[in-house]
Amino acid sequence: MRTKAVRLYGKEDLRLEEFELPPIKDDEILAKVVSDSICMSSYKAAKQGTGHKRIPNNAAENPTIIGHEFAGEIIEVGAKWRHKFKPGQKYSIQPAIYYEDGPVGILSAPGYSYPFIGGDATYVIIPKDVLEQDCLLVYDGPGFYPASLAEPLSCVIGAMHANYHTKPGSYIHQMEIKEGGKMAILAGVGPMGLAAVNYVINRKDRKPSLLVVSDISQERLDRAATIFPPRLAKDNGIELAYLNTGKVPDPVSALKTLADGEGYDDVFVFAPVAPVIEQGDAILAIDGCLNFFAGPSNPEFSAKMNFYNVHYASTHIVGTSGGNNDDMVEALKYMSEGLDPAGLVTHIGGLNAVIDITLNLPNIPGGKKLIYTHIDLPLTAIDDFDMLGKSDPFFFELAKRVALTKGLWNVEAEEYLLENAPGI
Repeated sequence: MRTKAVRLYGKEDLRLEEFELPPIKDDEILAKVVSDSICMSSYKAAKQGTGHKRIPNNAAENPTIIGHEFAGEIIEVGAKWRHKFKPGQKYSIQPAIYYEDGPVGILSAPGYSYPFIGGDATYVIIPKDVLEQDCLLVYDGPGFYPASLAEPLSCVIGAMHANYHTKPGSYIHQMEIKEGGKMAILAGVGPMGLAAVNYVINRKDRKPSLLVVSDISQERLDRAATIFPPRLAKDNGIELAYLNTGKVPDPVSALKTLADGEGYDDVFVFAPVAPVIEQGDAILAIDGCLNFFAGPSNPEFSAKMNFYNVHYASTHIVGTSGGNNDDMVEALKYMSEGLDPAGLVTHIGGLNAVIDITLNLPNIPGGKKLIYTHIDLPLTAIDDFDMLGKSDPFFFELAKRVALTKGLWNVEAEEYLLENAPGI
């Protein structure tokens, strides 16, 4: 089977190439990739090359396929796995693979570490590492893009599960956000912040009573409020408020006012910006937990924390950078039940656009850039479909379909794209 893929050879050295995949072994699976969501982690990997902890040192001679938020369809199953998987099944992958190697564990991942699997490809070989750790997950929901976005959703699910609280006189950490508590998501209207908002207001087993989402971009806040309006959260028992901290003289005071002056039980920081972290620390309630979700690229990055409150108010901090297998299963379950992550997606493109997007991702506005690997299409904002449709029937049809969901990407638009876009 021949495949086309974007491969990483070193720092900022990405190449779109066509090559032959080897025949699969009994403990492997051949799969078609349909969609891949480009992540900031791929940008960091491309910028760092072999300096990245998950990129092999011999990438120049044995390049890896990038992309780790992908979904597709199983084509051929090796003999060892035919009891569990079959051709035609849709799938997603939990990409963080951990295995023992003597006294030290090794963390590898599709999209970083393997020559024949990654999301920015037309066909891939799913290796035994993924299969033996039960990281190939069948997806039974509609479309493909929700399964591509299951991995980022699993990261915020893992963050919620990683928070913890305590009781006076007890040393037991009670894992999870506080039931009925007050939650703030700071710098929270980027793609991952929106994924967190989506999960919080749709979650069935545990909810805060108050959710405040802050940012300094009114345009992004307005978009978030359109996708996740306060009335939707209220229907699920949550008071939701959006706050532009760039337009108030004292962001900490404004945030505390929304929490009736009591502070927040769970605070999530979605930007590696010291003042935002310090805001989060300053608004913690007694026994409040701050989750630093955003990964900095500077190893010397730091911010202040109030250690008086650590001692006397039991405030504490955790950091999360991904989800585990259980989180992925939970993400796919919610999506199969109707949770739609389309609000994260602002751009659509083909495999031909991956290199430029990946190397310039921080400079491209909007949310998630969703790639369909079998098509040739420049990166295109969904908001531009109407304008492009005035002269191009293809975009006219796409515009009609996204209009049905108030400008959001949807399964019908995806199906039309896959049937009518030019092939790569």
